[in-house]
Amino acid sequence: MNDFNYLKPGDVYLDSACQSLRPKPVIDAINDYYLNFNACGERAKYKWGKLTDAKVDETREKVLKFLKLKAKEYTVSFTLNTTYGINLLLNQLEPSLFEKVMTSDIEHNSPFLSTMAFSERTGLPRIVMKRNDDGSIPLDDYNFKKALVVVNCASNIDGRKLLNINELIKAVHKAGGLIIIDAAQAMAHSSSILEKTDADAICFSAHKLYAPSLGVIVWKKSLLNKLHTYFVGGGMVDDVDKDSYQLSADSPNHIYTKFESGLQAWGEIIGLGAALDWLNSRKKSDWQNLTDNYQALYDFLKASPKVHLVNHEANPTMSFYIDGIDSHLLGEALSREGIMARTGYFCVHYYLDHICHYPPLIRFSLGLHTTKEDIEKVQNALAKILK
Repeated sequence: MNDFNYLKPGDVYLDSACQSLRPKPVIDAINDYYLNFNACGERAKYKWGKLTDAKVDETREKVLKFLKLKAKEYTVSFTLNTTYGINLLLNQLEPSLFEKVMTSDIEHNSPFLSTMAFSERTGLPRIVMKRNDDGSIPLDDYNFKKALVVVNCASNIDGRKLLNINELIKAVHKAGGLIIIDAAQAMAHSSSILEKTDADAICFSAHKLYAPSLGVIVWKKSLLNKLHTYFVGGGMVDDVDKDSYQLSADSPNHIYTKFESGLQAWGEIIGLGAALDWLNSRKKSDWQNLTDNYQALYDFLKASPKVHLVNHEANPTMSFYIDGIDSHLLGEALSREGIMARTGYFCVHYYLDHICHYPPLIRFSLGLHTTKEDIEKVQNALAKILK
């Protein structure tokens, strides 16, 4: 794909689950900001500042449109990353609203540790739910009464999805609870699972979405009266006296500032808008190429008796280990061939190490930049190693 033609010949990047490569239109949008109107948003009244504000507002609108959510119900706040967003929510939601906090066993450390910290801070019990092999949660096994639920809708291990996400959200709300969705791994290639969701908040990282390094919280405006703002600073207030302040979020037009303390990453936000435009303009053939590529690699891995796949089905993200080969050494060997892949436990230590007792794994995560030639190169390199 021409949008990634800056890649050097022979380089095969298979770590999109960590951060995706950025297509040239996204890079161009960031450069355009820094070169042509590098101004602060929400503050400056001169021409550059007004242009920055307009483009940032456009990005908020594009995020909601991408997820098919209504602006009258949801707003969009920008942060550092998914972890930061989840922690902002958990540290400012009123604990008395809940009887327990719940997460699941296949979570990234982002929700896994933050729910642990929430439990320690509030004294509320923490429940770790078991996910099915297909990624769903067995709803009949758990009581969601007044629960704060924080779970992913796509795993960074093998891409398995929260297939019963809508049923889970209904069950949590019916029981008087709230639900936060970690969408970091879903936004790039599985965003349809989130469309028209009724989740109370969705957190994701733009850098896994062909966009710059940035965090996003999409949250229900009805959460506003359930939050106590403890993380405060510039850009969040309309007035300040000696011992008091007036939050900008109290105004309906600036509710998003509830989580936006200090100067924001204006160029990165604008880059996210460009990434969403780019994704929306992808052709059917682009998505089919991605499907063909990850299916071919999955079939190759599954055919070898020495390869132990974590995946139960083909997905752009796949994790495995090989009998008798240390995955870290394998990663280094592949790197010498120009193939870049992650090794280890991918911030899912509890599930991969302490439940499944896997050795360190290697993970291939493909993107829209991946070519048929990339897959053939990986297959040839692994074929030599497997011999």
